[in-house]
Order: sequence, then structure tokens, then C-alpha cells
Amino acid sequence: MSESSLAPTPSTSVAEPVAPIQVSLWTSFRSLLRWSLAMTGAMLPLIIVVQAMLAAGIVIGFGFLIPDITTDSALFLSSGAPTILLLTVGLVIVPQGVARGRASGALDYQRSLPVARPLLLLVDLVVWALIALPGVAIGLLVAWLHYDLTFSFDWPVLILSSVLVTTMATAVGYAIAVTLPAMLAQLASQVLVFFVLLFSPITFPADQLPDWFQSLHALLPVQPAADLMRAGIASGTFSADGRDLLVLTIWTLVGLLVTTRALVRRR
Repeated sequence: MSESSLAPTPSTSVAEPVAPIQVSLWTSFRSLLRWSLAMTGAMLPLIIVVQAMLAAGIVIGFGFLIPDITTDSALFLSSGAPTILLLTVGLVIVPQGVARGRASGALDYQRSLPVARPLLLLVDLVVWALIALPGVAIGLLVAWLHYDLTFSFDWPVLILSSVLVTTMATAVGYAIAVTLPAMLAQLASQVLVFFVLLFSPITFPADQLPDWFQSLHALLPVQPAADLMRAGIASGTFSADGRDLLVLTIWTLVGLLVTTRALVRRR
């Protein structure tokens, strides 16, 4: 018998590739949500408490600026406070949080995960909505107790406007954070908080602003957001029109588009 017949023949079998594990969108969403809440950790209750204090401070503190405040003025102020809360969370806190995530590398790590990147924005929308909405309820409760107000809720309008304002503010804030350098994004968020609190017709009527400023606010989403929220909180006194919904929807779509493109862009 020859040596060649004793030599082992090489195996011709080829290992089959292992199929990648398929993870459902719902599973990915739940995992990202748990991770995001865990990252916030012990700060989450503190943030909610601060939001509640801000709501109470706006309702009571701004009232001190109005001498002999009437019921109508108190209702206008109190129905505008929830809009300030939602805009502050989306336009100020979200950009700062995302900017810190970019600086620490956490955002890049999230983008490297095998999940649909728009889920990152959706998770942030849910988390910040959970943080902001308790403050809205507390602000209205404080207004009811402090001014003895009677609200006439239009629940479909209130729910729609709350979701739309939260989505718009978070999407625009996220877009600011992912398109601008981290330091510039934090600076822009600081400027926005002063613009929302002091120069936007949320806690005061728009006719108190100069004509050119009124025209500017007709294009910005702040006043439409306040009008829609106010119509949902005190529907017997205030109303909103289709133009408010259109402007707010356009800004929401623009914010979502810019943010989604930034998240899916290859680095």
C-alpha cells in the first residue's frame, strides 16, 4: 500500500455562515428605553421634581409681574405654562443631553448598535415626554389652587397638541444637537430658553409685541404651539385655527427629517 493512500484526504466541506440574529423593532425599542432610563438613573426623579417646580414657579412667579391680576390674565398665563415646560424640555434639556452624549461618546456607541437609528430619536421622545408631562399636570393643579380657575378641557385637542408640541420641540432640539458642534449646541439651547420665556407670546398676548416680531412669530412654532395647547386647556375661552396646526406640523417634520438624516448618515 502506497504512502499516498494512507495520507488523510482534506475535508471538502465548508462551514455554513451563521445567520444573523433577527431582533424585532419592539424588542430593540424596549432595550433602548431601559438603557436610556438606566443612564438617567437617580437623576430622573430629580429632573421631574425640577420640572414640577418650574411649572409652579411660572404660574405663581409670573403672576407677580402682573399687578392686580384678573381671572382672564391668570387663565392666559396658566394655560401657557405647559407650553413653556414642553418647549424647555425639548429645546433646552434635550440638546444639552445629546451634546454631552456626543462629547462622551455615548451617542456614537448608540449609533453603532445593530438597531434602526430612528429608534434612538423615538426613545428620547418617549423618555422626555414621561419627564415633561407630570410637570404639565402639576402646573395646572397649582393654577387651579392658586387662582381658583376653571378649565374647560378639549381632550382630543389637548392630547394632539401635547404630542405634537413634545415631538416638535424634541425633534428640533435633537436636530440642533446633532448638527452643531457640542459647545455651540449648548450655547444655542441657552439662548432659546430666554427667547421662549421672555420674548414669546406664551404667557402674554402677541399684540404686546412689535409688529415685526409678531410677523416673525407667525413663522416660528412657538406661538402656534401655545395657541393649540391653550385651546385644549381652556376651550371655552381660547381657540386655535388650522394655520397653527400647519405651522407646528411643518416644524415637526423638518426637525424629524434633519435629525433622522443626521442619525443615519455614515461617519
